[in-house]
Amino acid sequence: MTGRQDITLTHEDELIRQIQKGRQECLDELIELYYPAILRYCMWHMPDTESAQDATQETFLKLVRFIGRYEHRGQFRAFLYRIAANTCIDLRRRLPPQEPFPEEPGQVLCRPESGYQAAEDRQLLATAFAILPDEQRELILLRYGQELTLREIAAVTGKPLRTVQTKLSRAVKKMRAHLDDISC
Repeated sequence: MTGRQDITLTHEDELIRQIQKGRQECLDELIELYYPAILRYCMWHMPDTESAQDATQETFLKLVRFIGRYEHRGQFRAFLYRIAANTCIDLRRRLPPQEPFPEEPGQVLCRPESGYQAAEDRQLLATAFAILPDEQRELILLRYGQELTLREIAAVTGKPLRTVQTKLSRAVKKMRAHLDDISC
C-alpha cells in the first residue's frame, strides 16, 4: 500500500484527465455539460446578455488555461464556478456601473409557469432577492439558482462550511421576512 488512498474519480475528473492527455473531444463534452449553467450564473452577474455570454466564453477559456491546476478531488463544479465568479468580477470592473440583474431576474430562480400569477411571483422573488447584500445574494444564487451543494459553495466562496450555512440561513430568513411583509 502506498499511503495514498485510491480516490474514485467523477465523470468530470475523468474528462479532465483525458483533456490533459490531449483528447479535444473531452473538452467539448465538458463545455457542453456546463455551458448552460455557467451562462445562467453569469446572467446574474453581468448587466446584459452579451456581457454574460462574453463572461461565459472567458470562463471556459480560463478553464482551459488553468486545467493543469485542478486537483482530482471530485470538486470540479466548485472549481469552475470559482473561475466564473472571478471572471465576472474582472469583467464587471471594466464596465460602467449598471443594474446587477438580467432583464428578468426572477426567471432563473423560479420554475416557469404560465399566466399573471407566475409573473407576479417572479417579480416578488426578484424584489426580495434585490434587498439582500451582495454576499447573501451570491449564496442564494449558488444554492438555489445553480443548485450547488453547501460544500461546493464553501469552495467557490472560500468560506468555511459553517459560515456558508449560517449566512445562507440568514439570507433565506431575510427574504422570507420581506416576502411576508409584502403579502400582508
